[in-house]
Amino acid sequence: MIKPHGSDTLNPLYVEDDAKRAALAKEAEGLPSITVCSAAAANAVMMGSGYFNPLSGYMNKADALTVAEKMQTASGLFWPTPVLNMVEDPASIKDAKRIALRDPNVDGNPVLAVQDVVAIEEFTDDEMKMMTDKVFRTDDANHPGVAAFNSVGKFAVSGPIQVLNFSYFQSEFAETFRTAMQIRAEMEKMGWNKVVAFQTRNPMHRAHEELCRMAQEAVKADGILIHMLLGKLKKGDIPADVRDASIRKMVEVYFPPNTVLITGYGFDMLYAGPREAVLHAVFRQNSGCTHLIVGRDHAGVGDYYGPFDAQTIFHDEVPKGALEIEIFEADHTAYSKKLGKVIMMRDAPDHTKDDWVFLSGTKVRIMLSEGQSLPPEFSRPEVAAILMKFYQSEAKKQ
Repeated sequence: MIKPHGSDTLNPLYVEDDAKRAALAKEAEGLPSITVCSAAAANAVMMGSGYFNPLSGYMNKADALTVAEKMQTASGLFWPTPVLNMVEDPASIKDAKRIALRDPNVDGNPVLAVQDVVAIEEFTDDEMKMMTDKVFRTDDANHPGVAAFNSVGKFAVSGPIQVLNFSYFQSEFAETFRTAMQIRAEMEKMGWNKVVAFQTRNPMHRAHEELCRMAQEAVKADGILIHMLLGKLKKGDIPADVRDASIRKMVEVYFPPNTVLITGYGFDMLYAGPREAVLHAVFRQNSGCTHLIVGRDHAGVGDYYGPFDAQTIFHDEVPKGALEIEIFEADHTAYSKKLGKVIMMRDAPDHTKDDWVFLSGTKVRIMLSEGQSLPPEFSRPEVAAILMKFYQSEAKKQ
């Protein structure tokens, strides 16, 4: 199986030992504490899960700036996005050497992790702008990732962490949330060596389903990891539980047994396009995958990125040998009326717009809200039924 990024073995920051974890939780009760932002909480979950191997904690200012500028830490570790614990006002922890990090996404704000405070450093406005420009390729405040990144303060609290739990992900998504360690163990148990990962924050329609098959066949993979984001999304995106149910139904009905792992990870969407695609590759390598499908407008939002920027970054900006995982470059896929099957659009240069079955997200929402069936060439009926139930319940609320 492919080795993790940056080390020979995974080094998750979750405290596995029950006695040590209980002692740490008891210690945390007496420590100065802060309720971190959702992004910092998600970073802790990703480090605890082994997905952000080999990081040992939150980055300091120097690392964050070089990661934004050059996609590497000050010591030379390849990494595509800053991993920070940003706060607006550090006064309450100014002299603390060790602090408890409280979860903003769980009632009562329980302790999520304990952090050794190595430094508290302030970013200037120019430094914040540079990081924003480099990571998101825009500083437009209407970009959801830009807005989130610039709304949580300018002080970085850096230092190693020990993670006590996986926030709400383990309880709310018990059947789906898995750590990188658990995914590797499951792949090993199934005898998978070559695995292709599919990233999704949306339900999967016929085009996504067929794309997974195309990639598996092209790289001769033993199996497919469908790996869905379970964290915070922008307004209007479909909730994780609905996505989860629809994807499970699709796999149950339309894929052979033991060929697909359906899992999820606890992270907030960045909508950072190319940089986020590279981050996706990093933590899929940590999960043991040998290939990642990178499609049209991967991890993008609006019109901020070119349709294939998330693919070209791997050729133009990721240093050769920085990652062991390979990228399967996909074009937009859709059902061809001419050929009677789903194909990649680049494989049919003779097609016109009318030769495809293609629906916009807006059209899909309207149809489902009004109880109209989606074309079977676009969506499996079992999937459409789950989505229709969701959209109709949403329509009743308005």
